Amino acid sequence: MSTDVTAKSPAPAPPGKSAQGGADGLLQLVLAGLRRNMRQYGMLIALGLIVVLFAVWTEGDLLLPRNVSNLVLQNSYILILAIGMMLVIIAGHIDLSVGSLTAFIGSMAAVFMVKNDLPWPVAVILCLAMGALAGAAQGFFIAYGGIPSFIVTLAGMLIFRGLTEIFLEGQTLGPFPEGLQKVANGFLPEVGPDTNYHNLTLLLGFAMVAFVVFQEFRDRRRQLEFHLDVPPFNLFLLKLVALAAAILTLTMLLASYKGAPIVLLILGVLLVGFGYVMRNAIIGRHIYAIGGNLPAAKLSGVKDKKVTFLVFLNMGMLAALAGLVFAARFNAASPKAGLNFELEAIAASFIGGASMSGGVGTVLGAIIGGLVLGVLNNGMNLVGIGTDWQQVIKGLVLLAAVGFDVWNKRKVGS
Repeated sequence: MSTDVTAKSPAPAPPGKSAQGGADGLLQLVLAGLRRNMRQYGMLIALGLIVVLFAVWTEGDLLLPRNVSNLVLQNSYILILAIGMMLVIIAGHIDLSVGSLTAFIGSMAAVFMVKNDLPWPVAVILCLAMGALAGAAQGFFIAYGGIPSFIVTLAGMLIFRGLTEIFLEGQTLGPFPEGLQKVANGFLPEVGPDTNYHNLTLLLGFAMVAFVVFQEFRDRRRQLEFHLDVPPFNLFLLKLVALAAAILTLTMLLASYKGAPIVLLILGVLLVGFGYVMRNAIIGRHIYAIGGNLPAAKLSGVKDKKVTFLVFLNMGMLAALAGLVFAARFNAASPKAGLNFELEAIAASFIGGASMSGGVGTVLGAIIGGLVLGVLNNGMNLVGIGTDWQQVIKGLVLLAAVGFDVWNKRKVGS
């Protein structure tokens, strides 16, 4: 017994529906891409919404060029710490000592430069070396001693805080040399003709846009060569347009004031350098591997102890850099410096997409998380919200970010 099956051709679309269908298709692609990359784009979208909220709430004061410049300067040391903390968390560890280490390095900088009149470039090198040594010591006990990072860095937090009190003798010490102050508070010099904008900042902004576009196309091509999943091209172009618009907006705001702060260039170098290492270098892949699945990483030949040691050494050096920037910004070393900096850096990492289980996160995510906290602090100060409610709101934001991570993993798993 045979059955005839006749394929029916679809009915022609009514006139005027094709354009609407194309728009709907693009919207569906965008939404699908956002769902697949929610961890990557979620906090970036949240940062944009927070900026818009406070820009409206403060009647535009948030986006005044002077305030944007101050926002960068006020959060520079937290962003530096967040970069190092993101690597530590990706590797499956935690570091509670960075706030105290920041204060300790600031105190040593004051001892070198204020008490002993050491040239500030030499003192900076010595302080960075001391930070690396402190991080290496903690990394040794964690990697080769087998002591949990929570315990080692908790001990480090107490040790470095005590050493800060000892070296400063309980008093504030300053001022610092003008050269070091310019690193934390200075701006790029004026060059070229008078255009009512800071020409060097404009040039750097356009160069940054070109670099980002080149890097994004390069990464996409490599992913396609290895047959990896990539976002739809329309969504990819939308991402490029959004990135370029954000960079150019920041460039124009800074260029209409005093130009780009020097510390912003330091942050840019760290972002590009560590971003490249985590995406392309072998050690970056090993950091993800030991945080994502330590037994499998060992079986694959990853030297987990060496990688862990280097991660904490790097964290110590970045904490030293943050300590120098913080001390130079306030032109003094204080025994109470660095309080809760470790919590701010950890919060920035988790808000920026890090996972409690390790193996997940990006350097850019750490910057985004730090900016979320920075914009919240700045915006709430502008609208007159008290410090008590500020702590409550930041705690809720952190809880929401981690809760979203847990929900997202459960949804993917199901």
